[in-house]
Amino acid sequence: MKKKISRRDFLRMFGAGSVATAAAVAGCKPSATGGYKGSDDYSRQVEPPKDRMTYRENPKTREKVSLLGYGMMRLPTIKSGDDKNQKETIDQDNVNRLVDYAMEHGVNYFDTSPAYCMGESEASTGIALHKYPRESYYVATKLSNFNPATWSFEESVRMYHNSMKYLQVDYIDYYLLHAIGGGGMENLHNRYLDNGMLDYLVKEREAGRIRNLGFSYHGDIAVFDYLLSEHDKYHWDFVQIELNYLDWDYADEINPDNTDARYLYDELQKRGIPAVIMEPLLGGRLANVPQYVVNEMKQRDPEKSVASWAFRYAGSPEGVLTVLSGMTYMEHLKDNLMTYSPLNPVSEEEKEFLYKIAAELFGMETIPCNDCKYCMPCPYGINIPAIFVHYNKCKNEGTLPVNDKDSNYARYRREYLIGLDRSVPKLRQASHCIGCGQCEPHCPQNIRISRELHRIDEFVEKLKQEME
Repeated sequence: MKKKISRRDFLRMFGAGSVATAAAVAGCKPSATGGYKGSDDYSRQVEPPKDRMTYRENPKTREKVSLLGYGMMRLPTIKSGDDKNQKETIDQDNVNRLVDYAMEHGVNYFDTSPAYCMGESEASTGIALHKYPRESYYVATKLSNFNPATWSFEESVRMYHNSMKYLQVDYIDYYLLHAIGGGGMENLHNRYLDNGMLDYLVKEREAGRIRNLGFSYHGDIAVFDYLLSEHDKYHWDFVQIELNYLDWDYADEINPDNTDARYLYDELQKRGIPAVIMEPLLGGRLANVPQYVVNEMKQRDPEKSVASWAFRYAGSPEGVLTVLSGMTYMEHLKDNLMTYSPLNPVSEEEKEFLYKIAAELFGMETIPCNDCKYCMPCPYGINIPAIFVHYNKCKNEGTLPVNDKDSNYARYRREYLIGLDRSVPKLRQASHCIGCGQCEPHCPQNIRISRELHRIDEFVEKLKQEME
């Protein structure tokens, strides 16, 4: 433990082969969905109240946790350098401003990881929070030892201690095994069990340097079930799951390798384990719904945003401790504060309304990409998430050129191709995929990425040939 790791060495650990390499190297630049620009106009946005935040009680510690949690994965960035050597770094002044505003309005839960924002999220979070009394906020971070180079006990422990150093704390309120399920039981054994790391973290909790120990789930249900079967041994204090009104019943139908949120939530409820919710907007997709859905939501409540429906749904179930949102923009922070200050839980009738929308969205057959960027970087330079985002956007808006009998077909075809070239440079489009499959083990949604890229490439080539 005497050996210290440099920032450069730290980033090197998150090289090719990592289960979540993209989160480490893709940076914090907000995407079309990640920043959830969405379907709403915030020009007439009102100021949220400062003293109305909804809090949930941690049953173990009795601490009051804000129902809105700040996800520090998509932090605002600033560009530097000339056009040829341009790079993006975290805009710390803007991060400080957002965190200050969140704290002022009652948010006290901040979620980060060594893997977020080019490896810089923890340090940025530490800078933003350090001026506040330690007891005024709860910080969550993760053991993101995805790369085999970090599987050893020594490297994993080093990562854990570095988190406290970068966060400028001497204990961690909520510590997670990051993204269990990816890679199945073998990966779980390599990262946490066979190296003795989980046993070490349990002892760290006993020593008070970890206040709550849990895990975030992505993928293989056998791993989720196994860890819950060991609850009497490990005494999980919380578990982070993906929950939204589309995943509640359709996660496994969208992708057979995924698990419905209903099952995950119910299993936690049986054991009295609090749930921390991620992906309430499904990577922004539930803020970028088709216009007819927007119209239906606005008819019910003209003053509420489209995104607020998803956040109300995610925060309503009993046993939800906090709902995470990666808020890059102040208008989205304010909107979410309005939703949870205080929360107006969804009614049974409203649930049925949202489940009806979920069934319709499921029927659109979009690619279940959450734009998490865990598949990145592609060794051949393909911008996988941007390709899927553009396809899904056109699909959701009803402008995907699939019916050549449609009177708008020629216009949709032209707009699709122009839009693709504008959002994805030609050298980074699907035509350059060689099908190596390196991206697929990293995808939390278990998308068959190579197959989808080849399908989109064939679709694009057909459109181009028709234009000639």
